[in-house]
Amino acid sequence: MIKVYNTQTRTKEEFKPIDEGKVRMYVCGPTVYNYIHIGNARTFISFDIIRRYLTWRGFDVTFVQNVTDVDDKIINEANRTGRTAAEVAAEFTEAFINDMHKACVADPTVRPKATEEIPEMIELVQRLIDTGHAYEAEGDVYFSVRSFPQYGKLSHRDVDEMESGHRDLRADGVAGIGDRKRDPLDFAVWKAAKPGEPSWESPWGQGRPGWHIECSAMSKKYLDLPFDIHGGGADLVFPHHENEIAQSEAAYGQGFANYWIHSGMLQINSEKMSKSLGNFLLLRDVLETTKPAVLRMLMIQTHYRSPLDFSEERLKESEAALDRIAGLVKRLDWAIGNAQDVESPIDAAAIEAGVRKLDDDFTASMDDDFNTAGALGSLFAFVADVNAQLGDKTVSKEDVDVLASARAKIVEIMDVFGVMLDAGEADCEYPQEVCDFAAELGVFEGSDPVAAVDALLQARADARKNRDFQLADKVRDGLTGMGFTIEDTPQGARVTFEAR
Repeated sequence: MIKVYNTQTRTKEEFKPIDEGKVRMYVCGPTVYNYIHIGNARTFISFDIIRRYLTWRGFDVTFVQNVTDVDDKIINEANRTGRTAAEVAAEFTEAFINDMHKACVADPTVRPKATEEIPEMIELVQRLIDTGHAYEAEGDVYFSVRSFPQYGKLSHRDVDEMESGHRDLRADGVAGIGDRKRDPLDFAVWKAAKPGEPSWESPWGQGRPGWHIECSAMSKKYLDLPFDIHGGGADLVFPHHENEIAQSEAAYGQGFANYWIHSGMLQINSEKMSKSLGNFLLLRDVLETTKPAVLRMLMIQTHYRSPLDFSEERLKESEAALDRIAGLVKRLDWAIGNAQDVESPIDAAAIEAGVRKLDDDFTASMDDDFNTAGALGSLFAFVADVNAQLGDKTVSKEDVDVLASARAKIVEIMDVFGVMLDAGEADCEYPQEVCDFAAELGVFEGSDPVAAVDALLQARADARKNRDFQLADKVRDGLTGMGFTIEDTPQGARVTFEAR
Protein backbone atom coordinates (compact mmCIF):
# COMPACT_ATOMS: atom_id res chain seq x y z
CA MET A 1 0.00 0.00 0.00
CA ILE A 2 1.46 3.32 -1.07
CA LYS A 3 1.10 6.23 1.35
CA VAL A 4 1.72 9.86 0.40
CA TYR A 5 1.88 12.99 2.50
CA ASN A 6 -0.92 15.28 1.36
CA THR A 7 -0.11 18.95 1.96
CA GLN A 8 -3.81 19.78 2.06
CA THR A 9 -4.66 17.37 4.89
CA ARG A 10 -1.19 17.45 6.48
CA THR A 11 -1.31 13.70 6.90
CA LYS A 12 -0.04 10.60 5.15
CA GLU A 13 -2.86 9.03 3.22
CA GLU A 14 -3.30 5.77 1.38
CA PHE A 15 -2.82 6.49 -2.31
CA LYS A 16 -5.92 5.49 -4.26
CA PRO A 17 -5.83 6.63 -7.88
CA ILE A 18 -9.10 7.65 -9.45
CA ASP A 19 -8.76 5.10 -12.24
CA GLU A 20 -7.39 1.72 -11.19
CA GLY A 21 -3.89 1.14 -12.52
CA LYS A 22 -3.51 4.70 -13.82
CA VAL A 23 -2.06 7.89 -12.36
CA ARG A 24 -2.70 11.39 -13.69
CA MET A 25 -0.06 13.78 -12.41
CA TYR A 26 0.67 17.48 -12.91
CA VAL A 27 3.87 19.23 -11.79
CA CYS A 28 4.40 22.96 -12.26
CA GLY A 29 7.23 23.66 -14.68
CA PRO A 30 9.60 26.60 -15.07
CA THR A 31 9.05 30.23 -15.99
CA VAL A 32 11.58 30.46 -18.81
CA TYR A 33 13.35 33.78 -18.34
CA ASN A 34 16.73 32.35 -17.26
CA TYR A 35 18.56 29.08 -16.71
CA ILE A 36 17.16 26.95 -13.90
CA HIS A 37 19.02 26.85 -10.60
CA ILE A 38 19.89 23.88 -8.44
CA GLY A 39 16.84 24.47 -6.23
CA ASN A 40 14.55 24.10 -9.26
CA ALA A 41 16.45 20.94 -10.14
CA ARG A 42 15.75 19.47 -6.70
CA THR A 43 12.00 19.74 -7.35
CA PHE A 44 12.15 18.35 -10.88
CA ILE A 45 14.42 15.44 -9.91
CA SER A 46 12.20 14.60 -6.91
CA PHE A 47 9.09 14.31 -9.06
CA ASP A 48 10.99 12.44 -11.75
CA ILE A 49 11.80 9.78 -9.15
CA ILE A 50 8.20 9.71 -7.87
CA ARG A 51 7.01 9.22 -11.42
CA ARG A 52 9.62 6.49 -12.06
CA TYR A 53 8.61 4.67 -8.89
CA LEU A 54 4.90 4.74 -9.67
CA THR A 55 5.71 3.36 -13.11
CA TRP A 56 7.89 0.65 -11.53
CA ARG A 57 4.96 -0.26 -9.28
CA GLY A 58 2.92 -0.94 -12.39
CA PHE A 59 0.91 2.26 -12.85
CA ASP A 60 0.32 3.82 -16.24
CA VAL A 61 1.43 7.38 -15.45
CA THR A 62 0.36 10.41 -17.47
CA PHE A 63 2.76 13.15 -16.42
CA VAL A 64 2.06 16.75 -17.44
CA GLN A 65 4.51 19.58 -16.84
CA ASN A 66 3.90 23.04 -18.24
CA VAL A 67 6.24 25.75 -19.45
CA THR A 68 5.31 29.32 -18.51
CA ASP A 69 6.51 31.22 -21.57
CA VAL A 70 4.61 34.49 -21.00
CA ASP A 71 5.24 36.31 -17.74
CA ASP A 72 6.44 39.61 -16.31
CA LYS A 73 9.92 38.21 -15.70
CA ILE A 74 10.22 37.13 -19.33
CA ILE A 75 9.06 40.56 -20.51
CA ASN A 76 11.55 42.27 -18.20
CA GLU A 77 14.40 40.12 -19.51
CA ALA A 78 13.37 40.85 -23.08
CA ASN A 79 13.38 44.60 -22.40
CA ARG A 80 16.75 44.36 -20.68
CA THR A 81 18.38 42.51 -23.57
CA GLY A 82 16.59 44.19 -26.48
CA ARG A 83 14.79 41.06 -27.63
CA THR A 84 11.21 39.93 -27.91
CA ALA A 85 9.59 37.97 -25.11
CA ALA A 86 9.11 35.08 -27.54
CA GLU A 87 12.86 34.99 -28.28
CA VAL A 88 13.75 34.94 -24.58
CA ALA A 89 11.21 32.21 -23.86
CA ALA A 90 12.37 30.06 -26.79
CA GLU A 91 16.02 30.28 -25.71
CA PHE A 92 15.41 29.32 -22.11
CA THR A 93 12.79 26.66 -22.91
CA GLU A 94 15.38 24.86 -25.01
CA ALA A 95 17.99 25.36 -22.29
CA PHE A 96 15.62 23.95 -19.66
CA ILE A 97 14.90 20.81 -21.69
CA ASN A 98 18.62 20.29 -22.36
CA ASP A 99 19.44 20.71 -18.67
CA MET A 100 16.75 18.19 -17.73
CA HIS A 101 18.17 15.67 -20.18
CA LYS A 102 21.65 16.16 -18.75
CA ALA A 103 20.25 15.55 -15.26
CA CYS A 104 18.57 12.35 -16.52
CA VAL A 105 15.07 13.72 -15.94
CA ALA A 106 12.64 12.01 -18.31
CA ASP A 107 10.46 14.10 -20.60
CA PRO A 108 6.85 14.53 -19.44
CA THR A 109 4.05 12.83 -21.31
CA VAL A 110 2.87 16.31 -22.30
CA ARG A 111 4.76 19.61 -22.01
CA PRO A 112 2.24 22.37 -22.87
CA LYS A 113 3.37 25.95 -23.32
CA ALA A 114 1.22 28.74 -21.95
CA THR A 115 1.28 30.73 -25.21
CA GLU A 116 -0.17 27.73 -27.06
CA GLU A 117 -3.09 27.32 -24.65
CA ILE A 118 -4.54 30.86 -24.62
CA PRO A 119 -8.02 29.86 -25.92
CA GLU A 120 -8.43 27.42 -23.01
CA MET A 121 -7.43 30.14 -20.54
CA ILE A 122 -9.87 32.65 -22.03
CA GLU A 123 -12.61 30.04 -21.81
CA LEU A 124 -11.81 29.42 -18.13
CA VAL A 125 -11.76 33.13 -17.31
CA GLN A 126 -15.12 33.59 -19.00
CA ARG A 127 -16.54 30.69 -17.02
CA LEU A 128 -15.37 32.33 -13.79
CA ILE A 129 -17.10 35.58 -14.79
CA ASP A 130 -20.28 33.74 -15.76
CA THR A 131 -20.41 31.92 -12.42
CA GLY A 132 -19.86 35.11 -10.43
CA HIS A 133 -16.34 34.26 -9.24
CA ALA A 134 -14.49 36.86 -11.35
CA TYR A 135 -15.12 40.36 -12.66
CA GLU A 136 -13.71 42.66 -15.33
CA ALA A 137 -12.18 46.05 -14.49
CA GLU A 138 -10.71 48.24 -17.25
CA GLY A 139 -9.52 45.25 -19.27
CA ASP A 140 -8.19 43.32 -16.28
CA VAL A 141 -10.11 40.37 -14.85
CA TYR A 142 -9.86 39.51 -11.17
CA PHE A 143 -10.83 36.42 -9.22
CA SER A 144 -13.01 37.26 -6.25
CA VAL A 145 -11.31 35.42 -3.39
CA ARG A 146 -14.23 35.77 -0.98
CA SER A 147 -16.58 34.19 -3.52
CA PHE A 148 -14.82 30.89 -2.79
CA PRO A 149 -15.41 30.05 0.91
CA GLN A 150 -12.81 27.27 0.93
CA TYR A 151 -9.99 29.63 -0.01
CA GLY A 152 -6.95 28.86 2.16
CA LYS A 153 -7.64 25.14 2.58
CA LEU A 154 -4.31 24.10 1.04
CA SER A 155 -2.06 26.57 2.86
CA HIS A 156 -4.26 26.55 5.99
CA ARG A 157 -4.50 30.33 6.06
CA ASP A 158 -7.43 32.32 7.32
CA VAL A 159 -8.69 34.56 4.55
CA ASP A 160 -9.60 37.28 7.05
CA GLU A 161 -6.00 37.47 8.24
CA MET A 162 -4.42 37.54 4.81
CA GLU A 163 -2.88 40.59 3.23
CA SER A 164 -2.69 41.47 -0.42
CA GLY A 165 0.60 40.99 -2.18
CA HIS A 166 0.09 38.23 -4.68
CA ARG A 167 2.86 37.86 -7.24
CA ASP A 168 0.67 39.17 -10.10
CA LEU A 169 -0.13 42.46 -8.43
CA ARG A 170 3.33 43.25 -7.16
CA ALA A 171 4.72 42.66 -10.63
CA ASP A 172 2.27 45.00 -12.32
CA GLY A 173 3.75 48.09 -10.71
CA VAL A 174 0.83 50.23 -11.89
CA ALA A 175 -0.21 53.16 -9.71
CA GLY A 176 -3.76 52.89 -8.53
CA ILE A 177 -4.18 49.25 -9.56
CA GLY A 178 -5.72 48.48 -6.19
CA ASP A 179 -8.61 50.80 -7.08
CA ARG A 180 -9.67 48.39 -9.81
CA LYS A 181 -10.18 45.54 -7.37
CA ARG A 182 -13.19 45.07 -5.16
CA ASP A 183 -11.07 43.42 -2.46
CA PRO A 184 -7.32 43.68 -1.81
CA LEU A 185 -7.09 39.87 -1.79
CA ASP A 186 -8.45 39.45 -5.32
CA PHE A 187 -5.89 38.38 -7.91
CA ALA A 188 -5.60 38.80 -11.67
CA VAL A 189 -6.60 35.99 -13.98
CA TRP A 190 -6.32 38.20 -17.08
CA LYS A 191 -4.20 41.33 -17.55
CA ALA A 192 -4.92 44.19 -19.91
CA ALA A 193 -2.23 44.75 -22.51
CA LYS A 194 0.51 47.29 -21.96
CA PRO A 195 2.57 48.86 -24.77
CA GLY A 196 5.27 46.55 -26.12
CA GLU A 197 4.05 43.45 -24.30
CA PRO A 198 2.78 40.24 -25.92
CA SER A 199 -1.00 40.12 -25.93
CA TRP A 200 -3.99 38.24 -27.33
CA GLU A 201 -7.49 39.27 -28.26
CA SER A 202 -10.10 38.45 -25.62
CA PRO A 203 -13.69 39.46 -24.71
CA TRP A 204 -12.11 42.06 -22.38
CA GLY A 205 -9.75 43.49 -24.99
CA GLN A 206 -6.10 42.78 -25.76
CA GLY A 207 -4.30 41.17 -22.87
CA ARG A 208 -2.50 38.14 -21.51
CA PRO A 209 -3.21 35.53 -18.86
CA GLY A 210 -2.34 35.87 -15.20
CA TRP A 211 0.22 33.42 -13.88
CA HIS A 212 -2.14 31.24 -11.83
CA ILE A 213 -4.75 30.66 -14.53
CA GLU A 214 -2.27 28.87 -16.80
CA CYS A 215 -1.92 25.69 -14.75
CA SER A 216 -5.64 25.49 -14.06
CA ALA A 217 -6.43 25.58 -17.77
CA MET A 218 -3.69 23.19 -18.84
CA SER A 219 -4.30 20.57 -16.15
CA LYS A 220 -8.01 20.57 -17.00
CA LYS A 221 -7.27 20.13 -20.71
CA TYR A 222 -4.71 17.34 -20.45
CA LEU A 223 -5.79 15.47 -17.31
CA ASP A 224 -9.45 16.43 -16.77
CA LEU A 225 -10.78 17.01 -13.27
CA PRO A 226 -10.26 15.78 -10.72
CA PHE A 227 -6.83 14.22 -11.27
CA ASP A 228 -4.62 12.31 -8.87
CA ILE A 229 -1.46 14.26 -8.00
CA HIS A 230 -0.49 17.91 -8.23
CA GLY A 231 3.09 18.70 -7.30
CA GLY A 232 5.72 21.40 -7.11
CA GLY A 233 8.13 23.10 -4.75
CA ALA A 234 7.01 24.11 -1.27
CA ASP A 235 7.28 27.75 -2.31
CA LEU A 236 4.29 27.27 -4.63
CA VAL A 237 1.80 26.27 -1.93
CA PHE A 238 0.75 29.90 -1.52
CA PRO A 239 -0.39 31.73 -3.48
CA HIS A 240 0.06 29.74 -6.70
CA HIS A 241 -1.44 26.38 -5.79
CA GLU A 242 -3.99 27.92 -3.48
CA ASN A 243 -5.19 30.08 -6.35
CA GLU A 244 -5.26 27.14 -8.76
CA ILE A 245 -7.62 25.31 -6.43
CA ALA A 246 -9.89 28.33 -6.04
CA GLN A 247 -10.10 29.02 -9.79
CA SER A 248 -10.62 25.44 -10.86
CA GLU A 249 -13.07 24.35 -8.20
CA ALA A 250 -15.06 27.60 -8.45
CA ALA A 251 -15.28 27.30 -12.24
CA TYR A 252 -16.16 23.63 -12.52
CA GLY A 253 -17.89 22.90 -9.22
CA GLN A 254 -15.82 19.80 -8.50
CA GLY A 255 -12.55 18.74 -6.93
CA PHE A 256 -9.25 19.72 -8.53
CA ALA A 257 -6.45 17.38 -7.39
CA ASN A 258 -6.75 14.60 -4.80
CA TYR A 259 -3.17 14.64 -3.50
CA TRP A 260 -0.92 17.69 -3.14
CA ILE A 261 2.77 16.84 -2.94
CA HIS A 262 5.50 19.43 -2.36
CA SER A 263 9.27 19.11 -2.29
CA GLY A 264 11.36 20.82 0.37
CA MET A 265 13.68 23.74 -0.20
CA LEU A 266 17.38 23.55 -1.00
CA GLN A 267 20.12 25.31 0.92
CA ILE A 268 23.75 25.96 0.00
CA ASN A 269 26.18 25.14 2.82
CA SER A 270 23.29 25.44 5.31
CA GLU A 271 22.31 28.89 4.03
CA LYS A 272 19.34 29.94 1.93
CA MET A 273 20.35 30.19 -1.72
CA SER A 274 20.20 33.76 -3.00
CA LYS A 275 22.02 36.01 -5.41
CA SER A 276 22.72 38.51 -2.63
CA LEU A 277 24.69 35.87 -0.69
CA GLY A 278 26.67 34.90 -3.77
CA ASN A 279 25.66 31.24 -3.49
CA PHE A 280 23.20 31.10 -6.38
CA LEU A 281 24.04 27.99 -8.41
CA LEU A 282 22.70 27.17 -11.87
CA LEU A 283 22.11 23.51 -12.65
CA ARG A 284 24.12 23.70 -15.88
CA ASP A 285 27.14 25.07 -14.00
CA VAL A 286 26.95 22.33 -11.38
CA LEU A 287 26.80 19.67 -14.12
CA GLU A 288 29.99 21.06 -15.65
CA THR A 289 31.94 19.56 -12.76
CA THR A 290 29.55 16.99 -11.30
CA LYS A 291 28.24 13.79 -12.85
CA PRO A 292 24.44 13.68 -13.06
CA ALA A 293 24.48 10.39 -11.15
CA VAL A 294 26.38 12.00 -8.27
CA LEU A 295 23.95 14.92 -8.14
CA ARG A 296 20.98 12.57 -8.04
CA MET A 297 22.68 10.47 -5.35
CA LEU A 298 23.02 13.58 -3.21
CA MET A 299 19.34 14.33 -3.59
CA ILE A 300 17.98 10.85 -2.88
CA GLN A 301 19.91 10.65 0.40
CA THR A 302 17.43 13.22 1.78
CA HIS A 303 13.66 12.71 1.84
CA TYR A 304 12.03 14.85 -0.83
CA ARG A 305 9.97 16.86 1.70
CA SER A 306 12.93 17.69 3.94
CA PRO A 307 15.28 20.64 3.45
CA LEU A 308 18.29 19.60 1.40
CA ASP A 309 21.76 20.98 2.09
CA PHE A 310 23.94 21.23 -1.02
CA SER A 311 27.70 21.49 -0.59
CA GLU A 312 30.97 20.30 -2.13
CA GLU A 313 31.50 18.06 0.87
CA ARG A 314 28.14 16.37 0.38
CA LEU A 315 28.85 15.95 -3.33
CA LYS A 316 32.08 14.12 -2.48
CA GLU A 317 30.20 11.91 -0.03
CA SER A 318 27.61 11.16 -2.70
CA GLU A 319 30.29 10.29 -5.23
CA ALA A 320 31.83 7.86 -2.74
CA ALA A 321 28.40 6.34 -2.11
CA LEU A 322 27.82 5.92 -5.84
CA ASP A 323 31.25 4.33 -6.24
CA ARG A 324 30.36 1.72 -3.60
CA ILE A 325 27.32 0.66 -5.60
CA ALA A 326 28.89 0.93 -9.04
CA GLY A 327 32.00 -0.83 -7.76
CA LEU A 328 30.00 -3.87 -6.73
CA VAL A 329 28.26 -3.99 -10.12
CA LYS A 330 31.67 -3.98 -11.82
CA ARG A 331 32.90 -6.61 -9.40
CA LEU A 332 29.91 -8.81 -10.15
CA ASP A 333 30.49 -8.37 -13.88
CA TRP A 334 34.07 -9.48 -13.38
CA ALA A 335 33.14 -12.44 -11.22
CA ILE A 336 30.46 -13.61 -13.65
CA GLY A 337 32.72 -13.22 -16.67
CA ASN A 338 35.60 -15.08 -15.00
CA ALA A 339 33.75 -17.86 -13.16
CA GLN A 340 35.65 -21.15 -12.93
CA ASP A 341 34.81 -24.84 -12.77
CA VAL A 342 35.29 -25.02 -9.02
CA GLU A 343 33.11 -25.80 -6.03
CA SER A 344 30.91 -22.86 -5.01
CA PRO A 345 32.62 -20.78 -2.29
CA ILE A 346 29.61 -18.56 -1.54
CA ASP A 347 26.26 -18.98 0.17
CA ALA A 348 23.99 -18.74 -2.87
CA ALA A 349 20.85 -19.22 -0.76
CA ALA A 350 21.81 -16.25 1.40
CA ILE A 351 22.29 -14.03 -1.65
CA GLU A 352 18.94 -15.16 -3.09
CA ALA A 353 17.27 -14.32 0.22
CA GLY A 354 19.09 -10.98 0.22
CA VAL A 355 17.70 -10.12 -3.21
CA ARG A 356 14.16 -10.85 -2.03
CA LYS A 357 14.69 -8.85 1.17
CA LEU A 358 16.13 -5.92 -0.78
CA ASP A 359 13.10 -5.91 -3.06
CA ASP A 360 10.73 -5.98 -0.07
CA ASP A 361 12.61 -3.33 1.90
CA PHE A 362 12.99 -1.05 -1.10
CA THR A 363 9.27 -1.27 -1.83
CA ALA A 364 8.34 -0.70 1.82
CA SER A 365 10.47 2.45 2.02
CA MET A 366 9.28 3.89 -1.26
CA ASP A 367 5.65 3.04 -0.45
CA ASP A 368 6.09 5.17 2.67
CA ASP A 369 5.83 8.58 0.98
CA PHE A 370 8.67 7.85 -1.47
CA ASN A 371 11.34 7.52 1.22
CA THR A 372 14.43 7.36 -0.99
CA ALA A 373 16.79 7.68 1.97
CA GLY A 374 15.37 4.55 3.59
CA ALA A 375 15.39 2.68 0.30
CA LEU A 376 19.01 3.63 -0.29
CA GLY A 377 19.94 2.38 3.18
CA SER A 378 18.55 -1.05 2.31
CA LEU A 379 20.57 -1.05 -0.90
CA PHE A 380 23.81 -0.20 0.92
CA ALA A 381 23.21 -3.04 3.39
CA PHE A 382 22.78 -5.45 0.48
CA VAL A 383 25.92 -4.15 -1.23
CA ALA A 384 27.92 -4.74 1.95
CA ASP A 385 26.57 -8.29 2.30
CA VAL A 386 27.38 -9.26 -1.29
CA ASN A 387 30.86 -7.75 -1.09
CA ALA A 388 31.51 -9.78 2.05
CA GLN A 389 30.29 -12.94 0.31
CA LEU A 390 32.59 -12.40 -2.66
CA GLY A 391 35.68 -11.62 -0.61
CA ASP A 392 38.72 -12.73 -2.59
CA LYS A 393 37.12 -16.00 -3.62
CA THR A 394 37.16 -17.61 -7.04
CA VAL A 395 33.54 -17.72 -8.14
CA SER A 396 32.06 -20.94 -9.43
CA LYS A 397 30.14 -21.17 -12.69
CA GLU A 398 27.21 -22.54 -10.68
CA ASP A 399 27.01 -19.16 -8.90
CA VAL A 400 26.60 -17.12 -12.08
CA ASP A 401 22.80 -17.05 -12.05
CA VAL A 402 22.45 -15.92 -8.44
CA LEU A 403 25.14 -13.25 -8.89
CA ALA A 404 23.42 -12.08 -12.06
CA SER A 405 20.15 -11.74 -10.15
CA ALA A 406 21.89 -9.65 -7.48
CA ARG A 407 23.38 -7.42 -10.15
CA ALA A 408 20.04 -7.06 -11.93
CA LYS A 409 18.26 -6.02 -8.72
CA ILE A 410 20.86 -3.34 -7.97
CA VAL A 411 20.60 -1.91 -11.49
CA GLU A 412 16.81 -2.07 -11.37
CA ILE A 413 16.66 -0.05 -8.15
CA MET A 414 19.15 2.51 -9.39
CA ASP A 415 17.07 2.88 -12.56
CA VAL A 416 14.11 3.88 -10.38
CA PHE A 417 16.36 6.54 -8.86
CA GLY A 418 17.28 7.68 -12.36
CA VAL A 419 20.90 6.56 -11.96
CA MET A 420 21.59 4.38 -14.97
CA LEU A 421 24.53 2.14 -14.05
CA ASP A 422 24.20 0.11 -17.24
CA ALA A 423 24.33 3.31 -19.27
CA GLY A 424 27.76 4.16 -17.89
CA GLU A 425 26.57 6.99 -15.66
CA ALA A 426 29.06 6.07 -12.96
CA ASP A 427 31.96 5.37 -15.30
CA CYS A 428 34.57 7.50 -16.95
CA GLU A 429 35.56 6.78 -20.53
CA TYR A 430 39.04 5.34 -20.92
CA PRO A 431 41.52 7.92 -22.24
CA GLN A 432 42.55 7.66 -25.86
CA GLU A 433 46.22 7.79 -24.85
CA VAL A 434 45.99 4.20 -23.67
CA CYS A 435 45.91 3.19 -27.35
CA ASP A 436 49.16 5.05 -27.97
CA PHE A 437 50.76 3.36 -24.97
CA ALA A 438 49.68 -0.10 -26.15
CA ALA A 439 50.96 0.62 -29.67
CA GLU A 440 54.28 1.81 -28.24
CA LEU A 441 54.70 -1.55 -26.50
CA GLY A 442 53.68 -3.37 -29.69
CA VAL A 443 50.74 -5.21 -28.13
CA PHE A 444 47.82 -3.45 -29.87
CA GLU A 445 46.98 -1.58 -33.03
CA GLY A 446 43.68 0.22 -33.15
CA SER A 447 41.64 3.09 -31.68
CA ASP A 448 39.43 1.33 -29.10
CA PRO A 449 40.69 2.20 -25.58
CA VAL A 450 38.81 -0.71 -23.98
CA ALA A 451 40.40 -3.21 -26.35
CA ALA A 452 43.79 -1.57 -25.74
CA VAL A 453 43.46 -2.07 -21.98
CA ASP A 454 42.50 -5.72 -22.49
CA ALA A 455 45.57 -6.19 -24.71
CA LEU A 456 47.83 -4.54 -22.13
CA LEU A 457 46.49 -6.72 -19.32
CA GLN A 458 47.04 -9.81 -21.43
CA ALA A 459 50.57 -8.65 -22.26
CA ARG A 460 51.26 -8.14 -18.55
CA ALA A 461 49.92 -11.60 -17.71
CA ASP A 462 52.11 -13.19 -20.41
CA ALA A 463 55.16 -11.23 -19.25
CA ARG A 464 54.69 -12.36 -15.65
CA LYS A 465 54.28 -15.93 -16.80
CA ASN A 466 57.52 -15.66 -18.77
CA ARG A 467 59.22 -13.89 -15.83
CA ASP A 468 59.68 -10.73 -17.89
CA PHE A 469 59.05 -8.57 -14.85
CA GLN A 470 60.48 -5.46 -16.49
CA LEU A 471 57.72 -5.49 -19.14
CA ALA A 472 55.06 -6.42 -16.57
CA ASP A 473 56.07 -3.49 -14.37
CA LYS A 474 56.16 -1.15 -17.36
CA VAL A 475 52.56 -2.05 -18.25
CA ARG A 476 51.44 -1.64 -14.65
CA ASP A 477 53.21 1.69 -14.17
CA GLY A 478 51.95 3.04 -17.49
CA LEU A 479 48.33 2.16 -16.69
CA THR A 480 48.65 3.50 -13.14
CA GLY A 481 49.94 6.79 -14.48
CA MET A 482 46.81 7.18 -16.59
CA GLY A 483 44.44 6.56 -13.67
CA PHE A 484 44.00 2.78 -13.79
CA THR A 485 44.18 0.53 -10.74
CA ILE A 486 45.10 -3.12 -11.27
CA GLU A 487 43.95 -5.70 -8.75
CA ASP A 488 45.36 -9.20 -9.08
CA THR A 489 42.76 -11.83 -8.16
CA PRO A 490 42.69 -15.63 -8.38
CA GLN A 491 40.67 -15.17 -11.58
CA GLY A 492 43.15 -12.78 -13.17
CA ALA A 493 43.81 -9.05 -13.18
CA ARG A 494 40.84 -6.73 -12.61
CA VAL A 495 41.14 -3.09 -13.63
CA THR A 496 39.27 0.01 -12.50
CA PHE A 497 39.68 3.53 -13.79
CA GLU A 498 39.30 7.01 -12.34
CA ALA A 499 39.95 10.06 -14.53
CA ARG A 500 42.73 12.39 -13.39
